[in-house]
Amino acid sequence: MPTLTVSSSTEGWAARRHPGMATPLQPAVPQRRRTLVASLVVALIGTAAVGAPSATAAPRDGRCDPGEFCYSFNSGFQGAVSDFAGSVADYGTRQPGCYEFRGGGAGSGRCIKNQAAAARNRTGGPVTVYFNTGYAGRQQVVPAGATVDLVPGLKNENASHRFGAAGPATPTPTTPSTPVTTPTPTPTPTTPAAMRGALSSALYGGRSGGRITCGYDGYTTTPGAHEGIDIKRSEGSPVLSLSSGTVTSVAAGRPGRRLRTDLSTIAIYDGARKRTVVYLHTAPLGSLRTGQRIRRGQRIGSESWRGVTTRGAGHTHVEVRTGRQTNATTSVGDPDLLNPNPAPYWISLGYQVR
Repeated sequence: MPTLTVSSSTEGWAARRHPGMATPLQPAVPQRRRTLVASLVVALIGTAAVGAPSATAAPRDGRCDPGEFCYSFNSGFQGAVSDFAGSVADYGTRQPGCYEFRGGGAGSGRCIKNQAAAARNRTGGPVTVYFNTGYAGRQQVVPAGATVDLVPGLKNENASHRFGAAGPATPTPTTPSTPVTTPTPTPTPTTPAAMRGALSSALYGGRSGGRITCGYDGYTTTPGAHEGIDIKRSEGSPVLSLSSGTVTSVAAGRPGRRLRTDLSTIAIYDGARKRTVVYLHTAPLGSLRTGQRIRRGQRIGSESWRGVTTRGAGHTHVEVRTGRQTNATTSVGDPDLLNPNPAPYWISLGYQVR
């Protein structure tokens, strides 16, 4: 992404901070015998009604029964549950037709793709969870009998699972939501490998040429304390989301630095890690909307200079804030650092801060 003059940006404008009687011709039957006879009749009727156990698999009912593999909406296997009797290569992304969380609790009714936080395996063998549809990408094997939280990179970023250890397989049929439709696979804008490694490359989808021009708390001549990381590549370069989450704020801004409203903002809340990633100065895609679910590696905008004095100083300011937020903190002119060092967060996602 010429040398950045950080003081020329409007990062300093960013806002702060669940009973008949017997007749003489019919001797009365003692009450105890009547009760015994009635009990025997009920038992016989019950046995005839039940008969042999059904060979049909249990329906998807939001309960994790023996023989099933299940997801939960929240960590610790809490919240609503989605249960499966076999492998599924694509969960789908919207109703009708997606596989969803069922039963009570948080997340009930929501599609499970990129929403599951924990898994329980009540089958007799391992089950493998995958990052991509079609049993591809990063994976986590859940042993038989285990209940686990999904690991970073798969937690809230899961698209398929198959019964058995890692490797190719043919999915066995399960019962999807009603009505049944064939879900349309969601295109993946970049390969998983492009969204690992150097942060300065992953921001642009694995393309070379990106570089960090100012690190966290990296001001040397500009007054204040830098609350994020500035990354630069050529103007117009595609800017991708570095994490999965929900858009909490979008402000288009405009090139230059004349008014406060010139500053562009894209804020994406990562609910799995309770962090908000804020991107400044990027030109947001026109289709980007508050409340929209974003996948890691999905394009959100283009490299620009919105809220920056000169075109040559354009860059993307990437900031990690604690909790659900809608804007960035103040950097220029404020000596107090309010955001924690973002390095542990980026490392947990598989990035190198360089």
